[in-house]
Amino acid sequence: MLNEMLSGEELIKAMENCPPYDESCRNKSRSERLVQLNDLYKVFLPSAMSTEIYSKLYLATMRSLRKKKQREVAAQQTNNFRRVKGQPYDGAGIIGGSDSFTIIGTPGIGKSTSIVRAMQLISNGAFDMDDERRFTVVIPYIICQCPFDCSVKSLLLDILRQVDMAIGSNYCEKAVKAHATTDMLIGSVSQVAIHHVGLLVVDEIQNVVNHKYGKQLVGMLTQLINNSGISICMVGTPECEEFFESTAYLARRTMGLKYGGCEYNDYFRQFCNTLFSYQYVKKPAEISEGIRLWLYEHSKGVISVVVTLLHDAQEKAILEGVETLDQEILEKTYEERLRMLHIYLYEKKEKRPEPVKKELVTENDKVTAGKAQEIGKETGKAQEKSRTRKDARREKERDLILQTAMTAKRKQEDIAEALKEVISVLEVEL
Repeated sequence: MLNEMLSGEELIKAMENCPPYDESCRNKSRSERLVQLNDLYKVFLPSAMSTEIYSKLYLATMRSLRKKKQREVAAQQTNNFRRVKGQPYDGAGIIGGSDSFTIIGTPGIGKSTSIVRAMQLISNGAFDMDDERRFTVVIPYIICQCPFDCSVKSLLLDILRQVDMAIGSNYCEKAVKAHATTDMLIGSVSQVAIHHVGLLVVDEIQNVVNHKYGKQLVGMLTQLINNSGISICMVGTPECEEFFESTAYLARRTMGLKYGGCEYNDYFRQFCNTLFSYQYVKKPAEISEGIRLWLYEHSKGVISVVVTLLHDAQEKAILEGVETLDQEILEKTYEERLRMLHIYLYEKKEKRPEPVKKELVTENDKVTAGKAQEIGKETGKAQEKSRTRKDARREKERDLILQTAMTAKRKQEDIAEALKEVISVLEVEL
């Protein structure tokens, strides 16, 4: 069934992936080195996030497989069969459970890679499950993507398609030929999940945000949990948090793990050191604390940006004949290859709103209570208009500063000199 659960250093070593590297490759031709440079994207060093995801997925899969041995499974199968045939059925799930959770994190920090590496360690693939009531083939996990249009039917058919690919069945073909309705498909997928699926991972769940069918798709997943008893993991970016927090039942169903960019710690330094050891330029360079800090500052702790920076910097160095990985080529690569990311990596500082002064009405005032209330309303409106104008002015100033800085970078001009033309700039020597 499932492999033995790992932890500590044993888990880190098992999840780690460092492709073989030979320093003699630096003497190969330009084309050979460019091809081998792609090994940089294969490097994976597990972080605290990776090990936590492994534990969460392992326990969720184990709970799902244990449910398949419960006596209620037979009753649930009958209920699902009635649903497929369009006969009266019990709307509430018999197996039930609240085995759904989310993994939410900043794009590029390695969520999906950690999930794939974890599931590869949890099980070696489909296996036979035999108990006193039935014999079936179980797929430990299925990874699907949330449809861009939040189509419930598309996701259900994709689940059947994944099962067919894993065990050689034809559930999807039968469903398409039968022109099954969405309600019939939910019953069919629930029946298939009871027999064959351990854990369902739905990636790109942020597609449900700002879509009119978003809540319907999440509701379908909830119904699938109740009717099949499997565990469901939803993976997405922070933009889906507000959506899941909008109602109590969504918040309860989507509790889970949340991650941001990596902090500048021992793990980030070790990751940079490991990537820097994969050098395919003819004149290798040594990594310094300054370069590590520069990489963190220009990636905001997003691991995929670090990998892209070091890959493209070496590619550029090889193509242009520079043949070294130094600060200059890193700066040039950041300006030319990653310019589309500059606006997202630009850190805006939020300012606290200024306190609003309240007008007080004393006993000596000869203004009646009604008049005072009217004055208060007028004062509030005036203050609101003033704040709106100030906010608009600040936003305009921020946009002007950002646009001026980006223009100066693009023209390779001095940013400080360019800013002096639009705002007052005070230069401080560090």
